[in-house]
Amino acid sequence: MTHPDLAHFPVVVELDVAWGEMDAYDHVNNVVYFRYFENARIAYLDRVGWMASKVATGLGPIIASTSARYRKPVRYPDRLFVGVRATDVQTDRLTFEYRLVSAKWNAVAAEGQALVVSYDYATGAKAPIPDAVRRAVSDLEGPK
Repeated sequence: MTHPDLAHFPVVVELDVAWGEMDAYDHVNNVVYFRYFENARIAYLDRVGWMASKVATGLGPIIASTSARYRKPVRYPDRLFVGVRATDVQTDRLTFEYRLVSAKWNAVAAEGQALVVSYDYATGAKAPIPDAVRRAVSDLEGPK
């Protein structure tokens, strides 16, 4: 599915809502949306080589903060399309924006953000984003 609300998101993952993701209020629990965002973020990080870079160099991404805005309740059964893009890239961090579209609603059901910091897992300190990853992000995002 191509949805106009995801046109500017270079990475989109498709997910089915599982019955067990719903809570006592008959909709997907708010915490689960962060898992949906995580799935999209990991797909993005794989695509730009940051996950492989972490294995090779020990420099990888770590979440500094994250947020969500819920627009419509999502329920089982539904198919979701989660877009992710980098909106601000700095020396040692980038900001991801997420948009979650529900096939059932045919509309945006949630939006979110995450601040991701480049982290040296060996020293426990921030580090610059690897050059190859930075170039891959630039290539994926295209001109702004």
